[in-house]
Order: sequence, then C-alpha cells, then structure tokens
Amino acid sequence: MTTAQVNRPLTLEEQRLARWMLEHGTPEAIAFLPQLELAQVTPYKCPCGCASINFQIQGHPEAPPGVHILGDFWVSEGEHESGAFIFESGGLLSGIEVYGRVGDAPKVLPAIEDLRPF
Repeated sequence: MTTAQVNRPLTLEEQRLARWMLEHGTPEAIAFLPQLELAQVTPYKCPCGCASINFQIQGHPEAPPGVHILGDFWVSEGEHESGAFIFESGGLLSGIEVYGRVGDAPKVLPAIEDLRPF
C-alpha cells in the first residue's frame, strides 16, 4: 500500500524567506503577502535535487504552468554563486526557485542575510 503524498505547511524558515522576498521584490510582489498565509508546500521535488519548492494556495486550484517573477535575488557563498526567485502564475503565488550561476543549484534554501538584489 502506498501513502499519497500531501502538501505540508511551510516551515518558519520558508515562510520568513518567502515573506522577505515578497517585501523586497517587484512593486507588485507585496500584493501576494495575503496568499503566503494560505500557502502550503507541495510534494514536488526538482529532478536536479535543488532546494526549490512549489506552493499550493489553500482554497484555490493549482496554479497554471508558467513563471512570473516577483523577486529575483543573487546569493554568494564564497566562490559559489547562485540565485533565488519567488514567482507566481495565473495570479497565484507559486513557489521559490533556486538555481546555480556558477556550479550546481543549491541543495538548501538561502538565508535571508545572503540575498542581494540583482
């Protein structure tokens, strides 16, 4: 018997990161803060093994495919450069994506203190 994977609440760290990214993102990003209170993390795992997470907003259908960036940030940890952005699709807060700029994509979400605007 298999157990169906279900959405889970955001951890305090994930919620803090997403809030900061929305508060420091594009002018339209702040309007997505109320959705953050209803966001859950889906069981989706990126095939590359990075720390990216997708959101499902409670009481709303799944967001349609697509990415509209609400805040894009540079992360530098020593010689490793990466990026992280928060995005929406179809008016629904959809997730946080991390990617490698030099080297592989990060396996953990960045700390707020390490984020710099592009």
